[in-house]
Amino acid sequence: MPQVLPRFLPDDWKGAFVLLVMVFVLSSFLDNIAAALIGGTVAASVFKRRVHIGYLAAIVAASNAGGSGSVVGDTTTTMMWIDGVAPLDVLHAYAAALPALLLFGVVAARQQQAYQPIQKDAGVGDRVDWARVGIVAWILTAAIATNVFVNTQYPQFLAVFPFLGAAVWVAILLAAPARKSEWSLLPEAAKGSVFLLSLVVCASMMPVESLPAASWQTAFGLGFVSAVFDNIPLTALALTQGGYDWGVLAYAVGFGGSMIWFGSSAGVALSNLFPEARSVGAWLKGGWHIAVAYIIGFFVMLAVVGWQPPASHKSAQPIGSAQRAADSVGF
Repeated sequence: MPQVLPRFLPDDWKGAFVLLVMVFVLSSFLDNIAAALIGGTVAASVFKRRVHIGYLAAIVAASNAGGSGSVVGDTTTTMMWIDGVAPLDVLHAYAAALPALLLFGVVAARQQQAYQPIQKDAGVGDRVDWARVGIVAWILTAAIATNVFVNTQYPQFLAVFPFLGAAVWVAILLAAPARKSEWSLLPEAAKGSVFLLSLVVCASMMPVESLPAASWQTAFGLGFVSAVFDNIPLTALALTQGGYDWGVLAYAVGFGGSMIWFGSSAGVALSNLFPEARSVGAWLKGGWHIAVAYIIGFFVMLAVVGWQPPASHKSAQPIGSAQRAADSVGF
């Protein structure tokens, strides 16, 4: 599918911008990691592997921004959902994500157009393998159905067995006869996974009492912290502490992690496709617009929806703790 999508992109810088919008939309229901990888694969095709570091940062930012207002769009928002936060309580993160996308998207698209213009004819001879598309849909359906069923019917078992991970592996194995799995991709992907898990393990050692009191100022600061600290353990700490406006926090820790390549799982995943992205200096220099967009988007959201922490999500949720939420998504 990534090879076919370029046929629908405009030829100039607007094509690069439309690709970022596509990543944003895909992330809202497909997960930010998958959206970033699709965006990176398309970019490699239409830009002949010459992708500006600022545009790579923008792909990660678009995936994180698109997932920030959806409970199935980002690991952090899924953790909130599992821990009892209502889906509507994170939806207003889009009040910040949309203006941020407009700002960094236009700048990054023009960066890319000046660096390497888009090639509209890329992938003309490719065809979509609908069986593989069906397998992806099957795996996602199995994961979501398991997640919903276990959390609503048997939440007491979440801390003792990784139901979500088991469901995904069962779905993969059942689909294996239909199409051969690309096991050759695992060794390279494992490097990024080990690195990301190491960040999470180190960050999880921070005690919850080290976080300042919940406020919009704290949430704003956590956005910058997530760029170097990783957003998954930060979300677990915030869920344990409570008192946050979850839409504001989702945008802050989700999009804020885009400012450095290892600040989010999407950035780590994309760096497997583009090793040149593993440079903090180059990322900050080329992707300066991400930090600017984060700040502007955050204050637009405050002006439009304000800071409105809901009542404690724990009172209506039998799951128990943020740690169980983290465990259920594999961390």
